[in-house]
Amino acid sequence: MEEKKQIAIGADIGGSHISCAAIDLSTHTIINGSYSIVDVDNHANAKEIISKWSNAIKESLDKIQANEPVGIGFAMPGPFDYIKGIGLFEGENEKFENLNGVNVIEKLQESLNFNSEVSIRFMNDATAFAVGAVWADDKLADKSVLAITLGTGFGSAFIKNTLPVLQGETVPKFGCLYHLPFKDGIADQTFSTRGLTKSYKEKSGIDINGVKEIADKATSDENAVLAFKQFGKELAEFLSPWIKKASINSIVIGGNISKAHTLFLGNLKSELKVLGDHPDISISSENDLQAILGAARLSEENYWNKIQPLLKYM
Repeated sequence: MEEKKQIAIGADIGGSHISCAAIDLSTHTIINGSYSIVDVDNHANAKEIISKWSNAIKESLDKIQANEPVGIGFAMPGPFDYIKGIGLFEGENEKFENLNGVNVIEKLQESLNFNSEVSIRFMNDATAFAVGAVWADDKLADKSVLAITLGTGFGSAFIKNTLPVLQGETVPKFGCLYHLPFKDGIADQTFSTRGLTKSYKEKSGIDINGVKEIADKATSDENAVLAFKQFGKELAEFLSPWIKKASINSIVIGGNISKAHTLFLGNLKSELKVLGDHPDISISSENDLQAILGAARLSEENYWNKIQPLLKYM
């Protein structure tokens, strides 16, 4: 019974699926064999979405023959009321529109039918990735960390002493970098899949849909090599002022583009050095696993008490 109290469920909500796992809170690790992934239609009605999420959570518990966790944490894309657990998916959002105005905590409690003491908590998905990456590496516990996710969009979170930094002069508002000006637009237009594919097209005249296809060409196509080198150099130029402002010691890079890190990491590091920045840089290509860890940490009461006041800024 005592062992069960140490188990939390972390869940990462993607656009087309939920992935989750059972976490041993004492060791900060995913329990072997507990990982589950279930496809979810984000345009489905609220009941179906909640049912799929509940099934995934129960599947993870069944895999380790556990009945109930101490708590469940969700890495959730916005817009979302992370304090009250209510969806704010309205207007131009093209996902989860049927969760708009829905109290997700109440619906999950009804669907899961767990003990009322099992907490259900939420955090922004980019922040959850950062919290999880720091929790998984003891060396980062007392560091100032910038975690970025490079994929369909450009996610970011600043962490100091394990907690998100969302306000103040050392970080952009809410710790978000994607909307800040860069070149002729905003950072999200450059440091994302569409930014890399645009860069490659400008050099080659060829339309390519995905980053993997460009990476595959890098063995024989100089334009592909140049696109990634430019990506790394420009990422350094963009990040450098914030590295200095926030006194960043470590950078963690995740997202699908990070899988091609060998093609841009060298230029990122060399350009940062030129600019006078020397952070440690690590790659975490298992994005959902870090987000799952970060979400599960919300079940740790001491940590929850510290992070809860920050949720309103996410």
